Amino acid sequence: MAPARTSSRSRRTSETSIELSINIDGSGVSNIETGIPFFDHMLTLFSKHGLFDLNVKTIGDIQVDYHHTIEDTGIVIGECLREALSTKEGIRRYGFAYLPMDETLVRVVVDLSNRPHLEFRAPAGTPSAPNMPFTLVEEFCRAVASNLRANIHVELLYGRDGHHIAEAIFKGLARALREACEKDSRVKGIPSTKDAL
Repeated sequence: MAPARTSSRSRRTSETSIELSINIDGSGVSNIETGIPFFDHMLTLFSKHGLFDLNVKTIGDIQVDYHHTIEDTGIVIGECLREALSTKEGIRRYGFAYLPMDETLVRVVVDLSNRPHLEFRAPAGTPSAPNMPFTLVEEFCRAVASNLRANIHVELLYGRDGHHIAEAIFKGLARALREACEKDSRVKGIPSTKDAL
């Protein structure tokens, strides 16, 4: 039986306190508490559509703003995913998703390359969800990409509703990561000509 691809981390700064665990090979069960209801909703969707079992308890300085809480949670999710993937033997490595949400369409593409980069493309003036600035969706994606050490491209192809746009991005990221993290029986060893990722 293959070892469980799981990770747990604690992170404490003067701005946030985070307890987080993830199981890549889960069933999408989550327990999320960040103090930001809309972000909780987004992480629940991320867990469900990625089939990641995810537990998050974040206490942050949300009386200042939501930035530290959302970015730092993304940092720890990225760290945990990287640790759970270990050497990345046998994984697909690449994943992509087109995610529709009513009038919105988003494309997300992932390469678990060990080269961190986020390409985030959305028109200037893209609307925010009612309870979360759209700029923080990008900050979350950047924190995940940087700490997972993944190449992630997110593009809003079109959309008008801020809630739908954020939701499509979180679901699309989950689906693309799920595919990239999946084991493929045809992949022998590490999927790179360098034999390292």
